[in-house]
Amino acid sequence: MSRQFFGTDGIRGVAGCPPMDTRTAHALGVALGKWALETSTQDRAKAAPEVASAPEVLLGPEVLLGMDTRESGTWLAEQVAGGLARSGVTARFAGVITTPGVAYLTRTGHFVAGVMISASHNPYEDNGLKVISHSGFKLADEVELDLEVLMLKWLASGLEATPSALTVDSMLDNLYTDYLASTVNGLFPFKLVVDCANGAATEVAPRLFSQLGAKVHWIGASPNGRNINLDSGSLHLENLRKRVLETGADLGVAFDGDADRALFVAGNGHIVDGDAVLFLAGTYLKRAGELQSDLVVATVMSNLGLQKALESNGIQMLRTPVGDKYVLEEMVKRGAVLGGEQSGHVIFLKYATTGDGLLTAIRVLEIVRDSGTSLGALVGEIKNYPQKLVNIRVKVRRPLNELDSVQSEIAAAEREFNGSGRVVVRFSGTEPLARVMIEAKTDADVDKWTTRIADAIRAELGSVG
Repeated sequence: MSRQFFGTDGIRGVAGCPPMDTRTAHALGVALGKWALETSTQDRAKAAPEVASAPEVLLGPEVLLGMDTRESGTWLAEQVAGGLARSGVTARFAGVITTPGVAYLTRTGHFVAGVMISASHNPYEDNGLKVISHSGFKLADEVELDLEVLMLKWLASGLEATPSALTVDSMLDNLYTDYLASTVNGLFPFKLVVDCANGAATEVAPRLFSQLGAKVHWIGASPNGRNINLDSGSLHLENLRKRVLETGADLGVAFDGDADRALFVAGNGHIVDGDAVLFLAGTYLKRAGELQSDLVVATVMSNLGLQKALESNGIQMLRTPVGDKYVLEEMVKRGAVLGGEQSGHVIFLKYATTGDGLLTAIRVLEIVRDSGTSLGALVGEIKNYPQKLVNIRVKVRRPLNELDSVQSEIAAAEREFNGSGRVVVRFSGTEPLARVMIEAKTDADVDKWTTRIADAIRAELGSVG
């Protein structure tokens, strides 16, 4: 059965339009409620008597809801809650919280599942519905397909989508930030600039950094429902870099809309991406004897410079397809404790089952504090190859292996590189984009081959804008 709703990261689209409309959100609530009831019944049958009689079991299953700061978040949450109620399941509302915050609370609470309402780094017009199981992991593909069957059945019923009013439980945010703070020994006597992208971190980051003793200059911390990710956050580091240099801060941190990723600016203005964080954390954990199998999991987008820097420190790097889901799968398979993406999704499996920007930030601050030197000095060992990523907004999508001219250009580039560069061409899992990444010894080679391959894609598929 082909998927109609779920993509690589839940359901995503323009808010108010299918599949991100009231009826589809309600249908997800109905389907998730039915699944939750079935799961709860199975768990009760397996449970010991004292667990089966616990108050939360007797009251029935609960599903946790959270959202970022988009103006569409509230009505989407109310529709999911309405669908859950229709199936006899209670929704508990955390209000504005990060995606990893929802994953943590779902995993450590008695919630049978969690739903995060966010489109991550996308503009405010978009939104998404990410479902997380009680394990803290995203739902398995077969469960998502089961939910789609139930959703389609309800959508065909013609019933009205009735929302449920929600009240924010503010204590849930505190449980999450208290947990993060508990993973740190001591305080961080740093002067920081923190960019919250006018998103979910706006609600939780101030309390966390206050607990940890940091002095913070805040930017991107005035959400109005429509400015999430707008010229701010991890996709727009220019303003953060400027503020770090102007204020003489030790470093800057930028989150994305739902704060599952973090990027950094060193005090000298140097940009520190997810690759650099993997190097810092990997070598730090190895020195502490905590890097299992001396292994770090990254993706095909990670720079050759990271791979070589890790190897020079006795650490193996494995690559997966793009997506934190694939990184996590490989980490679990290999028993790795550290993995992530160049974009700033970093997974510290000892502490979390997802990429977590706030957790990444405090781990980086811990490394800088314990080293006694600056972030800029710590990342100096990585010598990155020139790399360029070009996004082409396409009119249609066809399998890349059917695009003869594109395959011809890729083959020509790989012959010329002869092992001294890399070509990665793929479609985005969440947007109508074809992505071309070239890595080579010189900027000229990078420019040459990104242009040639991107032009071939435009000729084959057409482009928008």
